[in-house]
Amino acid sequence: MGCNDRLIPARFLCLVSHLSMLAIILWSREENLKACLPYDYEESDLKTKDQEMLIGLSAALCLIGFELLGFLSGISMFFPCVSLTSVASHSIATILLSHYVTDVWDCHLYWWIFSFCSVIPAALELVVSFSIILKKDF
Repeated sequence: MGCNDRLIPARFLCLVSHLSMLAIILWSREENLKACLPYDYEESDLKTKDQEMLIGLSAALCLIGFELLGFLSGISMFFPCVSLTSVASHSIATILLSHYVTDVWDCHLYWWIFSFCSVIPAALELVVSFSIILKKDF
């Protein structure tokens, strides 16, 4: 069993676990939103932060959806470097997001997790997808 044979199921499991953590945060984001606001916040502040987090969570879901689409279509499935980067970033994201929910972290920390653990693997997936598509002869 080669290295790539082990990375393929690990990549799928890490993508799905990151996706499920994002769904959990989407449904239970109220406590984390209150942790971002001062003690005497107004309802408009809560709505603004809620909309900001909703946009961030939706963007992360879209990026993971794009990465899952590229992975399941086979475009980037057999690239060990892409798979290893994806496994590392999504497993780290799953661990950090689980602490984000259970320890009620400040919502500003979500954007760091989003940028390092969702944007970077999606950008790598985009580069690989374009390189594969542009090399094909029609």
